[in-house]
Amino acid sequence: MNILVLIKEVPDMGKVTFDNERGVVNRAKAPAEINPFDENALEAAIDLKHSYVHEDLRITALSMGPERAQKSLRIAYARGADKGVLLTDIKFGGSDACATARTLAAAIHVMGKFDLILCGEKSVDGDTAQVGAEVAEYLDIPHCYYVGAIEELTAKTVVVCAEDIWGQMQRRRMKLPALISVTKNIAAPRLPSVRRRLESRTVEIGKMALKDLSGYLKEEETGIKGSPTKVSKVIVPQDTERSSILFRDESEAFMNSIDQILLEKGLV
Repeated sequence: MNILVLIKEVPDMGKVTFDNERGVVNRAKAPAEINPFDENALEAAIDLKHSYVHEDLRITALSMGPERAQKSLRIAYARGADKGVLLTDIKFGGSDACATARTLAAAIHVMGKFDLILCGEKSVDGDTAQVGAEVAEYLDIPHCYYVGAIEELTAKTVVVCAEDIWGQMQRRRMKLPALISVTKNIAAPRLPSVRRRLESRTVEIGKMALKDLSGYLKEEETGIKGSPTKVSKVIVPQDTERSSILFRDESEAFMNSIDQILLEKGLV
């Protein structure tokens, strides 16, 4: 059984500053860390490794980013991953969610067979919650988002509990290979052992560049060239107070209120 965990290195958002005049994010002075939601995905994979009794289970952490992202992969190893692989190439720079997913999917094709792919529900810097689902679509495998628990894993299927937009829990069974995007509730990250931390300093991190993805990815499909969306400006919203409260449990009143608001705003 092979599990792949998608990991993104992000800036510490508590230390990121914004240039309101230029509309850009200044990441230079903010230290980098593993995306917190991806830490939950990694811990979920480690829990599966400890509980999976049918055969050996191996965990590979895959990240796309600059050379410095090796640090996050070493941390992933220290926490329990068996292997780390870094997708790094200047031509990947500027990739939006679509180009990132396409590049990750190409790398997964090259790396070989994985039974289950885990990722966090979103990243704290982009907050799009799209990459995981797009990776699954490029790989043509089933996927499920907002998974709060993995109830069963066999050689052929996985059973998960996922939350829908109304806060209701759904139990789903998917054939493997599959991708699941997990919430922070699935598992709390634990501190690595001293032994694993020492080993992580010298463990070899695999690297892949655009040339290694030949046959699965073209230069015009990644980076800025392969990105259909562009960020023109970043705006920090001002704090506002809620002007009204709608209770969705009161269905008719809720829909009437929505209709009235849309009419007042000239949207319908």
